Amino acid sequence: MSRQSYLEQACQAVPEFKTVSDQFLRKYTIAGKSDSCTRNYLMQISKLVLHFERSPLDLSQDQLEEYLFYIRQHEKPSMSSFKHLVYGLRTMFSMFKNERLYLSLPPISQSKSLPAVFSQQEIRQILKTPKLLKHRVLFSVIYDCGLRISEAINLKVTDVDFDRHQLHIRESKCKKDRYVPLSSLTLRGITSYLETSNPSVWLFNGKVRGQQISREGIRHAFRSVIRKTGIGKDVCIHTLRHSYATHLLEMGLDIVSVKNQLGHSELRTTLMYLHIARSNPQAGFSPMEKLYKHAH
Repeated sequence: MSRQSYLEQACQAVPEFKTVSDQFLRKYTIAGKSDSCTRNYLMQISKLVLHFERSPLDLSQDQLEEYLFYIRQHEKPSMSSFKHLVYGLRTMFSMFKNERLYLSLPPISQSKSLPAVFSQQEIRQILKTPKLLKHRVLFSVIYDCGLRISEAINLKVTDVDFDRHQLHIRESKCKKDRYVPLSSLTLRGITSYLETSNPSVWLFNGKVRGQQISREGIRHAFRSVIRKTGIGKDVCIHTLRHSYATHLLEMGLDIVSVKNQLGHSELRTTLMYLHIARSNPQAGFSPMEKLYKHAH
């Protein structure tokens, strides 16, 4: 079920929730929050509404505690749904000045666990495994530029700068733009892909020509590749981004440059990767240049 359908069902089941969700969406958008963040929050809040068939503003503290306990007991180890629900409710209760429910929400402690990363050999396996050229190029671009999945989906053909060997990432998290280096290997792959697939607007089309590739389409293709390679790590498409940052540090790029290439707002977010890799300062570059340097 898509995020939007949860919201639609919640608004149909509890008509007054439509007014609440519309105000939440409007204020959150004005505040400059990312579209994916807003959708995730509203999806989890909509599930809460469907569970009780009541607006979240009308819940008792006991009902809220009961639902949070249920989510915590049945959530995956990452607790992403639980966190999105608490963060979303905290914002909503603050917007509508419901201090009683706001104060009843639990604090969210930051995870101290480190992400899984691929070795350089595993990256080579992943990039040569897909049968479709589109998927080989897609995964190459995500790794070579350290993209979030939303950034890969929103890439346009015009965002590839062949002359300057750069990729323009527009209005990403926190509505920020950035440029990142593109390796000559990835650029050659993009060139071949453009010649054979001829996308018109979006760099990576979905099943319907002219429409963006979907999140689930990317995730399904990546899971298929991981099964074929036999890699046994607990990984997802975002692991390519973690591997990008780790490999750049191991290849000698300084932490501030890695922060800028990842598009992080704060350096402390990037510092996590120092616990995985050691680094020596060098000028900015993209990782595939060194990944295949000695392979030839």
